[in-house]
Amino acid sequence: MAVRLLSNSTARGSATPEGDPVLYAMESKGCGQSSDGNVDQGDGAEWAAARLEANPGHLTYREVITRSYRFEPGEWL
Repeated sequence: MAVRLLSNSTARGSATPEGDPVLYAMESKGCGQSSDGNVDQGDGAEWAAARLEANPGHLTYREVITRSYRFEPGEWL
């Protein structure tokens, strides 16, 4: 999990109950359409394979990862 220090605060990937689950999706760079975000990484890959089968010219895709972050105040607060 990446940690970054900003102005005496720390940003961390949030695994707390108020944080949303990490979602994975794939986006076709050929048409801009994307799979729905899912907690299962494999769903996006399956979507991309089906998209490629239906659209042989769509050869490039982008993985989109959505992750909640939470700032933890430093001693200054």
